[in-house]
Amino acid sequence: MHFLTGRAVERRTFLRGVGATVALPLLDAMIPAGRLRAQADAAQPTRLVCIEEVHGVAGCNEWGADQHLFAPAATGRDFELGDANVLKPLEAWRDHMTIVSNTDVRMAEAFEAQEVGGDHFRSSAVFLTQSHPRQTQGSDLFCGTSLDQLHAQRFGQETALPSLQLCIERTDKGGGCDYNYSCAYTDSISWSSPTTPLPMIRNPRAAFDMLFGAGGSPEERARRRRTHGSILDWVAEEVSGLRRQLGAVDRGRVDRYLDSVREIERRIERVEARNTSGEERELPGAPPGVPDSFSEHMRLMFDLQVLAFETDATRVIAFKTGRDASNRTFPESGSDRAFHPASHHGGREKAILEFNKICQYRTGQMAYFLQRLEETMDGDASLLDRSMIIWGSPMGDANLHNHRRCPLVLMGGANGRLNGGLHLEAEAGTPMANVFTTLLHRLGHTDMERFGDATGEFSLDVTAGP
Repeated sequence: MHFLTGRAVERRTFLRGVGATVALPLLDAMIPAGRLRAQADAAQPTRLVCIEEVHGVAGCNEWGADQHLFAPAATGRDFELGDANVLKPLEAWRDHMTIVSNTDVRMAEAFEAQEVGGDHFRSSAVFLTQSHPRQTQGSDLFCGTSLDQLHAQRFGQETALPSLQLCIERTDKGGGCDYNYSCAYTDSISWSSPTTPLPMIRNPRAAFDMLFGAGGSPEERARRRRTHGSILDWVAEEVSGLRRQLGAVDRGRVDRYLDSVREIERRIERVEARNTSGEERELPGAPPGVPDSFSEHMRLMFDLQVLAFETDATRVIAFKTGRDASNRTFPESGSDRAFHPASHHGGREKAILEFNKICQYRTGQMAYFLQRLEETMDGDASLLDRSMIIWGSPMGDANLHNHRRCPLVLMGGANGRLNGGLHLEAEAGTPMANVFTTLLHRLGHTDMERFGDATGEFSLDVTAGP
């Protein structure tokens, strides 16, 4: 048996089989005898999720702002989300939500004449670094170290995966993109150093194998899948042994967790079967494990993130939900317009509202994630209470390729470090990096004076400030 140490189960517990490694959620049996539950809960780590929304949102142009399609009319705690507000689908979690409006991402702007027009091809690299990328199509990339990686390098080394990078759209173009920018700037939001963008995982199967197949070789994992057996079949003996050592409450937690693992595995298998059936695909060329449905893909990726946090496999996740200049359509949004053309609405009211349909649909996917985090317990608190979620965009008005007044929302409780239920409007000219500096301080990086182009901190209390 691999999981018992003394009278308590170790937090770093794995059930191992051929080509399979299954970590466990937090159990009562993992709390050493004599240690109070309150002490154990106080020691639970804060999880960090950084989510980029490309192209900004419809509420960040002048007319959309007047209609409060993103920033509510009122600041403080008495704000209201109108039916057309991009955040309306998330209203059930307003007490876990801090809307920060009117911050700028100036580092994504053109600094030199030859950079003009290249906004789509440098923006993603700027989002979490708040640093201006060097214009190049060669290997001499240079940007900055991203917020998620700063946190992973200091606080993520205790976990099996210091960080996890996920995405929805393809990031395999390679080489040079337009306006003399390397595609590496467009493909990743995570930079482990100013010269090193990290690859992002699009295929749910690849993410699943990273979380649950790290104990075996690719050949072993492939052999397991060829047998059409579940990953849980390969650890069944250890599961049985573990259950005999646990109390009724812990047995229930383990059973629910393993049911979730198996259900996600089945969903990935169904996607792969459908995509290899020979039927025409909406996303030709996409890996078999990638759903054609945006909603289905987002839910799978969110479920994998919940499992990663539940098992403490990682505490830091970066999630890129789109690709700049994407021409993908979203029929479920009620609009048949392609994403990039829709974002260039020309300032026309009808076209702005059409783009807003797409924005609200895409942002609304977060509701599933928030619900899953809220219903998943980590000790005596939910994963939502234990997480800091940063959602935002390095672009404001996509029609103008504008990086002023960009959307930013903070969600989750962050173990008491975020209050929620607030709309804070920054003073004109406030860098988004000011907010990120404050968040880094609240995450424990108290020795960091400034991040990116920050000019100071940003108050996350009821009265906003620079």
